[in-house]
Parts: sequence; structure tokens; C-alpha cells
Amino acid sequence: FKHEAIALAWELLTKVYGLPEERLWVTVHHTDSEAAEIWLDEIGVSPERFSRCGDADNFWSMGDVGPCGPCTEIFYDHGPDVAGGPPGSADADGDRYVEIWNLVFMQFDRAPDGSLSSIPHPSVDTGMGLERIASVLQGVRSNYDTDLFRSLARGVESLLGRALPASPSLNVVTDHLRSTSFLIADGVMPSNEGRGYVLRRIIRRAVRHGHRLGFEGGFLHHLVPVLAETMGRAWPLLAQEATRIRAVLEQEEQRFGETLHQGLRLLEQAIERSGGRGISGVDVFTLYDTYGFPVDLTADIARERGLKVDLEGFEAEMAQQRARARAASQFGVAATNLPAGVEGQTEFLGYTQESASARVQGLWLDGRGVDALAIGQTGMVVLDATPFYAEAGGQVGDRGVIDTAGARFRVTDTQRQGALVVHAGHIEQGTLTLQDAVNAKVDHVLRDATRKNHSATHLLHAALRQVLGNHVQQKGSLVAPDRLRFDFTHPEPVRLDQLREIERLVNREVLANREVETSEMAYDAAVAAGAIALFGEKYGDRVRVLRMGDFSCELCGGTHVARTGDIGLFKIVSEAGIGSGVRRVEAVTGETAWQHTCEIEDAFKDLCSGLRANRDTAQSRLQQLLERGRELEREIGVLQGRIASQQGSDLTRLAERMGEVNVLVAEVSVSEANALRELMDQLKSRLGTAVVLLATAEGTEKVRLIAGVSQDLTPTLKAGELVNIAAAEVGGKGGGRPDMAQAGGSDPSRIPIALSTARDWLAQRLSA
Repeated sequence: FKHEAIALAWELLTKVYGLPEERLWVTVHHTDSEAAEIWLDEIGVSPERFSRCGDADNFWSMGDVGPCGPCTEIFYDHGPDVAGGPPGSADADGDRYVEIWNLVFMQFDRAPDGSLSSIPHPSVDTGMGLERIASVLQGVRSNYDTDLFRSLARGVESLLGRALPASPSLNVVTDHLRSTSFLIADGVMPSNEGRGYVLRRIIRRAVRHGHRLGFEGGFLHHLVPVLAETMGRAWPLLAQEATRIRAVLEQEEQRFGETLHQGLRLLEQAIERSGGRGISGVDVFTLYDTYGFPVDLTADIARERGLKVDLEGFEAEMAQQRARARAASQFGVAATNLPAGVEGQTEFLGYTQESASARVQGLWLDGRGVDALAIGQTGMVVLDATPFYAEAGGQVGDRGVIDTAGARFRVTDTQRQGALVVHAGHIEQGTLTLQDAVNAKVDHVLRDATRKNHSATHLLHAALRQVLGNHVQQKGSLVAPDRLRFDFTHPEPVRLDQLREIERLVNREVLANREVETSEMAYDAAVAAGAIALFGEKYGDRVRVLRMGDFSCELCGGTHVARTGDIGLFKIVSEAGIGSGVRRVEAVTGETAWQHTCEIEDAFKDLCSGLRANRDTAQSRLQQLLERGRELEREIGVLQGRIASQQGSDLTRLAERMGEVNVLVAEVSVSEANALRELMDQLKSRLGTAVVLLATAEGTEKVRLIAGVSQDLTPTLKAGELVNIAAAEVGGKGGGRPDMAQAGGSDPSRIPIALSTARDWLAQRLSA
């Protein structure tokens, strides 16, 4: 089986690609006489360009045991002007000879004792570096000198406004631009876990190396059009998704830019404190925990400088933080957790039944097994079979009752522990004992509302992907009787017109009244049929597939409506961001959606009544009132400025001398912010070397404070210190520049005390 593989490889390189035979060098494993004979006798390779090498270079295996075999490799000779010797020589690590082809002959099976036996069906594993062969064909020595990377490098130079020499940082930027853009186009979003975290790390590394090239701020997203132009024809999705890729990169660059500048400065200080010996675990933890500086970035920088990082010390600090968090937590063990070691299985009947006959298999009170639960006691019940759905996949657990002839257990939550379904609740009447025959009945109203919301969640997911793009992936959900919540990946707020289109698509499917079909099949078959599986979710060999016409097909184990029309009505009530690149939509269905719509209509009617307008004129009437309000605010500002100017003349007479400084501490009647600042500037200008503190009350619950210090005093006295002395007395705090600072407060009744305290503090400071 080696003859054809070797002949095809040689034909492609020498006949199709036209590489001169005298520039190619061949190696085989030193025991593979068959491959050697093919190369030397059949292909006619010169013995002068042929080497036999050992296991380290020419034998490949999947691991310590399993399929393996010898390999033959083809190298390209860049010529004698490049340092390095042929494969197998002492100088083989040089750059003169570069591997461009590898044929692994998988012909053996290695046993645990190291012995090799022939496998019945040997195969060939062919490896060829696409970019490496491109560099050879283009006559360059590095992948980064090929036309693809050079076009990206020219884009970097154009954006920066100057030519750049070849450098590792330029290579990192061009390579990472390509990898991050392809990942985002493929639906990956930056996050703190899994492949999203890999993407985030690559982006951050590119940003850091871009700063080394001279970029000050976001730059990577500006290079996406260059990449799309270079590779868009080869992969059209790149050009189609270019706008979204730019948006994701820009958001991530902005986010990291805020962290990078401060983090690098603090890291330099930490390295300086260590005397160049390394970075302590405490410093790594502080950078990470307080400033959000990634640990892997700290490690990268340290590695580049040859410094050690105390990762064990960092982990110790993290462990202490987790211990503090646990100690501060007030949450106990979940009420539905059974003691460890409790085994068994509950048959779930809830897909087709809302009530069922069953038998009590277990009872628990305060975490210990008991023979009976009496009236008034809160505990847990396990049955041999149940129609109650245990919380899973975002859907809340069912509620209802478990009855016998003389007892009733009110189920307030249902959870799963292993293969057991645990019913949590309390005894409303009688006594429930082990082995009692019971009737378990789910609350129909709550179950019905929940399944409407669950089915609507699937339609919402499909609509989001249609309107926003296939990058949308579920990141979490809540399906309850009163609402649904859906978290998903998307780099920016969903626009109002997009929300309306999403809502329209879902309600279109509701009105179509399509049958909701469920089926069980093998996982691979389900995915092949188009079912969406959640990334990171664990599935068994058999899965439940939920299909709603051609609009939605997902893996799901929850309870659902029979037809989409049963949902009744779907209404989005909110959309917001809950983290970097993650958005949240909340919605309602059925009667709750109708009630929500009625509340909106009632509120609009009240608004129209207050505006003395109707549905058609309300918007223009509101705009008129808002504009009039802005005019009045401008007029008030002008009037307050005049009052401030008049008060300024009067207030200067109230200034007192403390040593060589004019000090004015006073309450004024100017409450408008700009007017108060103008008054402060006037007083400072008139008093020369001076300290001024002004306070004003806005109604009965708000205080505004402003402090000013002339420039010649700021080396020894800061306005922020003064304003916070007063703010502390009125229940507030503030800050600002050394020469001017502002603060707020919530207790106007204490303004006299605040001013007196500040005056005493100034007297002490200025007399020192």
C-alpha cells in the first residue's frame, strides 16, 4: 500500500507543482526497507538526497498503545545561503531544509508491553502544510512572507501610517486577525469559558502586540475589511459576516483596552518591586481580582521576559477568597437534596399524563429518612412513578398535590437527584407513610402556562437566529409559569425594529397552529437531521427531538404544547445585556401576554388623559411639553446665574481671614449646577488666595456641595478633602480636581453642622 502513496506524493510535488527534484530531500524510518526501496529503485531519488532516521523523527503513534507506524517525509532545500543541514544531521534544526510532506504508514498495533503486531487493514495518514507549500512555491522562506499574510501586513501598515519591519508582533497581529475573524464568523463569541475564552485570549494577545507596534486604542476591527477582501472569495461567509465580526472585535478591544493600560502599569510596578526576580502570587491575584488583568496575560509577559510567576501562590489566594465567599454566604443546602448514597429510580409519566397512581418509596424530614410525615411537617417524597416534571433545562419543577384517602402532601417544588424525582413540600392533612398508594396530580394551570412558555422559548430561539444570525447561541434560560427568559450570544443591543421582527416571526408560527412533534432517536441522527444541540450540554446516546414545522428543531426533554396555536400570544417585555457579548430577552405568553398588553394600553390611556391628547396626538403633545420644559430650564439657569452674580458680591464680605488665606464657608440659595459652579469661580477670582465651600439644599432630600481652592494652595490643601469633610455630615461623598470638587448628600437639615465641621477642619489645617 506504500507504492501508490509515495508515487502520488512525488508526482504532485514534481510534476504538478513543478518543484525541481534536486531541491527535494527524502527520509524514511531506518527499519522501513520497503519504503526505501520504493524511493531509491522505483522513484529514482538520488542516494545523496536520502536519509534513514530513528523513531524520534520518522515513527508516529497515537499514544503509548494503539495504531502506529513508520513514516516517510519530503523536505525542500532552500539552498546553501540558509543555515542548517539535511534531515538526520547534526545541523538539522536549521532553516535550510523544511518539511513539506509526510506519509505515515499505519501498519502496526502497539501492545502495553511495547511489542508491535501487524494490523489487518493498514492505512496511510498524509500530512501536507498548505501555507508551507505556498511559501515554497512563492519563493519565500516564511509563511508570513506569503501573499496572503503580506496583504494583511500592508493593511496594518496602512492603518498605522508607516512601514513596519518584520517582527514577531506583526506576525501575531496578522495571524490572530485571521483566526479571531474565522472563529466569530463561525458563531463563537468571546466569553470566560470554553472556546469563547480561547477566542478572548487570542484577541487580547493581538491587542497587546498591536500596542507594541504603536497602536493606541482599538485597531483590530479596522482590519476586518482587508481580511474579507483577501480571503472572502475563498470563504464567502467571512465577507457576509464582516460587519458583525467588526462589531464583536471592537467591543472586545474597548473592554480590554480599559484593563490593559492600567494593568500593564501595575504589572511593571510589581516586577520592579521584585527586583526582576519574578511576580508574586499576591501581585498576580491583585491584578486579576481587583483590576481584571488576566492571569494568562501576566504569565505570557513574564515568560517573554524570562521571569517566574508564582502560580501556586495565586491559587492559594484564590482558595482563600473562595473560603471567604463561602463563609459570607447565607445560603444553605437546597431543600430537595437527599442524603448521599440514596439510590433508586422514578419513572416519569409527565409527557402524557398530569395525574397518575403511584406508591411512596421514600420520605425525608430534615435530611433523614423517616417512615411517615405528619400534618404540618415539611419534607420530601419519592414515588415509584410520577407525572411531576423535575426542574431541568431551564424549566421549573412542577407543583401540585400527592393524595391518599386520608392525607394530602402539597408539592411546592420538584427536583431530580440522579434517577430519582424528589417532591418537596408539606403535609396539609393526615399522615403520609411509606408504601402508601397515592394519586399524584400536577397543578394543571401552572403546567399549562409553563409549557406555553417553554414552546415559545424554542420559537424565540429560532427567530433570534433568523433575524440576528446563526452566531446566536443559547447561554441560559428560565421557563416558569408567569414568564420566560432567554440568554443568548450577541455583541450589541437588539434594535427595536429587530425585536419587532422577532416578535412577528414567533406570533406568525403561533397563528399557523403547527403540530409540535416529539421523537426519540440517536444523538448523531438527531444532529444530522438538523436538531440544534446546546454547546457544552451533555447528552445521552438517545435524545428527545422537538420539532415545530420547519421553523424550529431542537433537542429538549421538557414539556410542551400540542400545537403552536396553544401558546395563544407571544410578547417581548424586555431586552438587556447581562455580560460581555450576552443579551437577555424576557417575554410572556398566553393570558399573561394578554394582561401585559392590557396594562400597556391602560397606561397609554392614562398618559393621553394627562397630556389632554388622544392616540393620534399624544406623541406631538409630549414633544411640545418636553421642549417647553427645556426652555424653562434654560430660563431658570439664566436667572440663577444672575442671582449667583448678585450673591457673589454679597458673599465676599462674609469671607474671613485664616492666616494669609481668605476663607468663605456659606449656604447659598443657588441650586442649579452650572450657576453654582459659576458662583464658585467668581468668588475664587475675587478672593485671591482663598478656600471656598458652598452648600445648597434642593428640596428636603438633596444637598449639593462645591469646594474651591486657589491654585497656589493646592500643593497642601485639596478641594476633594474639604468637600468630603462636609459631605460626610450630610450623608454623602464626592470628589474632583485639587482646585475644585463637588459632592452630594441626602440630609439638608445637617447643612449647618456640615459647614461648621468644615470650617473647624480648615482652621486647624491652615494654622498648622
